[in-house]
Amino acid sequence: MTGMREHAAPAGIIARTPVTSALHVGTVAPPFELPDADMNMVALDDFRNHRNVVLYFYPKDDTPGCTLEAIDFSELDDDFSRLDAIVLGVSMDDCLSHGAFRDKHGLSVQLLSDADGDVCRRYGVLHDREIEGKHKICISRSTFVIDRKGVLRHVVYGVSPRGHAAEMLELLKGLSRCKSTVTR
Repeated sequence: MTGMREHAAPAGIIARTPVTSALHVGTVAPPFELPDADMNMVALDDFRNHRNVVLYFYPKDDTPGCTLEAIDFSELDDDFSRLDAIVLGVSMDDCLSHGAFRDKHGLSVQLLSDADGDVCRRYGVLHDREIEGKHKICISRSTFVIDRKGVLRHVVYGVSPRGHAAEMLELLKGLSRCKSTVTR
């Protein structure tokens, strides 16, 4: 596979991530408009000139790592709001799945459905996993901090869910003081 790089994965799984699709700090974030758990459309442009956006991509509703991450972001929701930021979670699950996930765990972050994976592709978070000879497209847990002007200020691929929300809160606090970074 040209343009792909293999990386560590559980035994028996070969995971490849596109090398060229990574987004870069300082570029304009790809626009999107996606339905939330209540089927209301949410667009990145809705927040331009008003709020910073913490956009996180996660593999699947109601799985252990994704639940931990969503609960952590929800518990810090007021802290993000005080920094004029909104947290949006994106997966390829449908709106009904998002609603059930939100309600089951009392989540306050907005969950957006990218059922066709178009936004995931634009943000470079999809990768191909081979399990027992079968290929499956999966989301690589990733987070993007987008400033009020729509510019990517922080780009983090390959996120570990534990403590990630607190890390993003700290990054957001330093948004105006520090240079932005890309972490792989």
